Amino acid sequence: PVGTVLTVAAAGSEASPVTVITREDGLFKRPYSSDRIRPVFSILNPELTTTLPPYQTAAGATDMMAHVMERYFTHTQGVELTDRLCEAVLLTLRSEVVRALKEPDDYDARANLMWAGTIAHNDVCGVGREQDWASHALEHELSALYDCSHGAGLAVILPAWMEYVMDHDVNRFAQFAVRVWGCEMHFNRPDITARAGIRAFKAFLKQIGMPTTFADIRAREE
Repeated sequence: PVGTVLTVAAAGSEASPVTVITREDGLFKRPYSSDRIRPVFSILNPELTTTLPPYQTAAGATDMMAHVMERYFTHTQGVELTDRLCEAVLLTLRSEVVRALKEPDDYDARANLMWAGTIAHNDVCGVGREQDWASHALEHELSALYDCSHGAGLAVILPAWMEYVMDHDVNRFAQFAVRVWGCEMHFNRPDITARAGIRAFKAFLKQIGMPTTFADIRAREE
């Protein structure tokens, strides 16, 4: 049986059956899921995260946001409750990571980040929803090749992925823009709202010190 003592708020390992294994020989990074590795107990003490470097604090928050977004951008209709749960976690992350970066010893900010990380990936936000996970699969290749933090790689992938798929369900991206980023809703042109939300998300990532381009993680064009 597995137990954990959490020292970084990020991957949600404390309450999920999922891990990622890196094999440096061949540069492979692959997910593995089994209830055998879901912890039977976890100790979450926010004070154990106060000495994290700012970069890893921000990367952890980005990973949490990605866990929510992989569930939020869904084909499933009629999921208002879990939409709102996802949005609540994203709004909390927006505010609390900024607080934690400004005041690393802020217990409440660290506690809220830690709890958000658990909720983001124990699948409460994913109940009854088709989920995506393409962005995670893409990022695994980046961190395998360039040894960047998982959250940092997701910061590069997610806004680009959003721009690429936005037109598939522009109203969902407009909803994300309005409810999470406070953008104005253009009812006749929801694409304007959707793009504003993606820009706001990308600006937030830059604000907390995350990379947003391949050049930022020293990825090579080839």
